[in-house]
This record gives sequence, structure tokens and C-alpha cells, in this order.
Amino acid sequence: MAFWKKFLHREKKREKRCSAVIVAAGSASRMEGKDKIFLPVGNVPVLIQSLQPFESSPFIQEIIVVAREDRIVDVGRLCRDYGFTKFARVVPGGATRLLSVQAGIREVSPDVDLIAIHDGARPFLTAEVLEETIQAAGEHGAAAPAVPVKDTIKIAKDGVVQRTPDRASLFAVQTPQIFDADLIRGAVAKAVRDEAKLTDDCAAVERMGFPVTLTKGSEDNIKITTPSDLILAEAILMRRENW
Repeated sequence: MAFWKKFLHREKKREKRCSAVIVAAGSASRMEGKDKIFLPVGNVPVLIQSLQPFESSPFIQEIIVVAREDRIVDVGRLCRDYGFTKFARVVPGGATRLLSVQAGIREVSPDVDLIAIHDGARPFLTAEVLEETIQAAGEHGAAAPAVPVKDTIKIAKDGVVQRTPDRASLFAVQTPQIFDADLIRGAVAKAVRDEAKLTDDCAAVERMGFPVTLTKGSEDNIKITTPSDLILAEAILMRRENW
């Protein structure tokens, strides 16, 4: 309750300062051993495409990249080669996404108001989605872009359907997921202490009872996970270039 009172009484008119934590420490187990963040899409590495919206945004003060220990030098060199002025540092990730996120937010400047956490393998984030999510997080404390689920979803156990939830209430959540800095620091620390098994960063604050506001995501904002995703990524890029 103390945090809620502190948050609700903050000055809302001041422009929020936001840092970006880009999580790129995956094992590439579903990419046939290839490190997806270095694979090219339109001749530009996936990681660079994922970083560009944050570099270009006037709302982002700094960029922290979390990478595998054996890729730290390569990531740092790549960011410098592409001339990112907001790139602050690259740090080693942990054994899980949650530990990697914790490693990244520990490196964020202590005076920022918001922390944006983004997948290093989402190369098609638009400035509009980023800005809307930053604004919503600044107002509400936690926000993430999402798109309505198209398929009918079944909840099953041992291969048998238990129930069919209303599709109108289902959303596929994307990144960046953006939070009040104090909120996400505390939520992640608690989740780590509790050894919680989380599939996204919003779940860390949800389990503390804090509401997350959904903003309008984009069908293009895909996460590259498997080789077939690279084919889709090239198609998205080609369509954008022909606009």
C-alpha cells in the first residue's frame, strides 16, 4: 500500500525519464543453434533492428543490453559499430529470463522514472507503439502492448479440454513492457526470492496485485524464435519497404 500511495501522489505533469533494458540472453534452442539476435533481416542484424526504436525515441535516456556471457564482446562491438549514442553497457544474463531482467535493471540509472523491458528478438517495434506504452506506463505505473487473440483457445489437462475461454477477453502480450522503476525493481526482486516461474515481466507486478494497462500492439511486432519466423520477418520488412 505504501508504494501505491507514493505512486498515486506523484507529480504527473513532469516528463518521465525512461531507460530501456533489451533482453538478448537466450540459448537459441529453438533456432537450431543459431544466435537469432545476430541473424540478418534485410542485411541488418535482428538486435540492431530491435534497438533502433529506442535509440530514435526522445523519451529514452539510455539502453542496457543483457546478453549471454560469451556474446558480451560481440554485442558491445555491434552497438558501437552502428553508432548507438544511447547504448550504455552490455551485461551478462542469468539462467532464466527473470534473472536476466534483474541483471539489466540493476544497471539502470538510479534517477529514471520508468524502465522499458524489450525482447532483443523483436525487430519491428514502431515508434507509435513505444510512445503510447511509455505514456500509459507514466500515467498508470505499468503498461504493455497487446493484440487480440485470433484463434480459439482451449484450456486442457492431459489432452482433454477443460473449458473454452471467451476469445474477446484474450490478448497476446508483446514487448516493450514498461513500468515505474521502483515498482519493477521491487516486483522482480520479490519474484526472484520466491523462485517464481514467470513467462513475462508483467507477471512480476501482477502477482503483487498491481494492475497492468494494455496498449495497442502491432501484428508486425513479432518475436523471432524459430527459423520460420525469419521468413515472416523478411516478408514484413519487404512490405514496409514497399509502402
